[in-house]
Amino acid sequence: MDKYLGKRLDGRYEMRELIGVGGMAYVYKAYDAIDDRTVAVKILRDEFLSNEEFTRRFRNESKAIAILNHPNIVKVLDVGFGERLQYIVMEYIDGITLKEYLDQRSDLRWKEAVHFTVQILRALQHAHDKGIVHRDIKPQNIMLLSDGTIKVTDFGIARLTRNELRATTENGDKAIGSVHYISPEQARGDITDEKTDLYAVGVMLYEMLTGRLPFEADNAVSVAIMQMQSEPTLPHHINEEIPEGLEQITMKAMQKDTAKRYQSAAEMLSDIDEFKRNPSIKFEYTYFVDEKPTRYVDAITRVRGEAPETAAEETEEETSTGKKISTVAILGAVAAAIVLVAVVFVLIFSKFFQNWGARQDIVVDNFVGMSYTDEVVTHENIGNYTVKDPQTGYNADYPEGYVYKQEPEAGDTIKMKGDLILYISLGSRLQEIPSMTPGESATMVRSRLKGEGFVVKEVEESSMEYKKGTVIRLSPAPGEKVQYGSEITMFVSSGEPVADPIPMPNVTNMAKNDAIDRLVEAGFDRNKVTITEVNDQAPKDTVIAVTPDYTKKQLPDVNIQLTVSTGFQNVEISMPMPDSETTVALQFFVAGKLDSALTAEYTSVYPKGMPNLNFTVKETKATYNVTVKIAKSGTSNFAAYYTFEVDGEEGTYRVKDYTPFDESNATTSATDGTGNATDTSATGGVTENTDAVGGTTGTTTPGDVSEPTNSETEA
Repeated sequence: MDKYLGKRLDGRYEMRELIGVGGMAYVYKAYDAIDDRTVAVKILRDEFLSNEEFTRRFRNESKAIAILNHPNIVKVLDVGFGERLQYIVMEYIDGITLKEYLDQRSDLRWKEAVHFTVQILRALQHAHDKGIVHRDIKPQNIMLLSDGTIKVTDFGIARLTRNELRATTENGDKAIGSVHYISPEQARGDITDEKTDLYAVGVMLYEMLTGRLPFEADNAVSVAIMQMQSEPTLPHHINEEIPEGLEQITMKAMQKDTAKRYQSAAEMLSDIDEFKRNPSIKFEYTYFVDEKPTRYVDAITRVRGEAPETAAEETEEETSTGKKISTVAILGAVAAAIVLVAVVFVLIFSKFFQNWGARQDIVVDNFVGMSYTDEVVTHENIGNYTVKDPQTGYNADYPEGYVYKQEPEAGDTIKMKGDLILYISLGSRLQEIPSMTPGESATMVRSRLKGEGFVVKEVEESSMEYKKGTVIRLSPAPGEKVQYGSEITMFVSSGEPVADPIPMPNVTNMAKNDAIDRLVEAGFDRNKVTITEVNDQAPKDTVIAVTPDYTKKQLPDVNIQLTVSTGFQNVEISMPMPDSETTVALQFFVAGKLDSALTAEYTSVYPKGMPNLNFTVKETKATYNVTVKIAKSGTSNFAAYYTFEVDGEEGTYRVKDYTPFDESNATTSATDGTGNATDTSATGGVTENTDAVGGTTGTTTPGDVSEPTNSETEA
């Protein structure tokens, strides 16, 4: 249970809902009892209270936003900095992040991208005028309201003054920020100023227009190097509908040389205003970003102040003077012709042999379940296919970066070098079911649900209370968090019933089949009874809850939901965390299947000094394994960390296998010297560490399970 939920901070802010988890803080939706309003409260994690760097950033954020007053910047309302609790109270933003919006929409219409960019630039201009550089502009830190208004948030790594900026950089400040949006100077650890934020805006504009980031690689270091050294693909090569003037604005904002970049947000806004007035405009600045000779020649002639036609005319005059062509020139021309013929000959024959090989039939390999960056691209047979650009999508069954689908499927027969399309998982995405008031129009509720990405299943139900065509209830209920794209059942009134309501018997604590028979005897429709199984200590197939309320009369055709016990229990596992200062991510596999909810909850964990991590597993099986994998946060090199064997009937678990976390991900198994993995048993809530010969070495409660020491794992 969250220790803040339901409590009041300083007797004023009632914590009602956890709405965000970041690398260094939690964000709650809260009620301000004094001012009678909803607010957002950002609380620094307990493990960072003694960390000077994190507390500095946290206080920086409050200082930065407190001196800003702009409609496109989130407002700070209050702060609290105690020894045991540090928090910032901000205005509550009822919206989604720009990142979530982009995930839903892919690339945007350019007018929409410009609309968002203008608001971001206005916010940054205000901040820059106050001497504040954000330094972490990215879609995740941009909130989007339902009316299209933008709010810039998270000034956690902002610099408050140029003097502080200069002093800190000279003392060797680290390059911090989000690597896909970081500027070249920020990646190098150089001095950062307003132009750093403008580079990030350019990257975001590029992403909004094309639907992809300018630089992507297997790891953060590679992306940072590309930010410093590589040039992005021109946006119109990805999306031909992008106006040239808007592409020029985007590329100027992303110039690696700060002198060639926009010098202020106002300057970039000025160009955007010109573009909005005339979308066909072409600006005079054009930067050489690819290897096309024509662009290079055009750029050279512009620098000289000449027209390209003039250069061509001069070349023609020089070659028409009537001078004799030398023998060397003739021989050179002949040699060049021979080389050209030879190249054409080789190309023809190579194409022939390539086509000959392509006619061979091959059986498609199975790539599903493989990490795209770590396994697919290095697969021994990957050269047999023409791999198309990977498709991405959310998938609860496969971690982020893993293949969840392929076309053609494994085992199919295709020609050598045939097309292969791989679908890469973006991981799990939990989505809160939007609010709904009983009696609302079904059309409105359906549109709202579909707009949030849900699949809607409609079930008609007669009602005396709600008019025909209105919604009675949703299942699951509004406010619950479910997998993105899940099916939501919407019960819609079919109007007043023909039959009168009848008493509904209380069937709780009855066996499932007996309960159904009892309901049918009372006059209810057997086909309208559905069963939902949950883990509970009650005997298997025992009814533990009934919907709707059996204390009231119900219509004979009402949909009845019986919640039935599986006979198994949810099990809380206490897992030791490594004593490491590396922020890690965890993956949870329950009975061989990725638990998307748990995995999404622990994508960024700072384990140093952290007590045991307690998590609850739910599985309708008597016995099963739970495997926890670990990796540095932001990477995909997940390796097995702990494996637990769970007894669902007894509600107990035991450690089956343990592999220490190596920060370099060069993990080694913890063995007892005989080749057997060190084992820890847990029965009835008490765990025992066993030595190499099976003797008991110590007993601890699940809340204080310790990692095996060297003496326990070595012979």
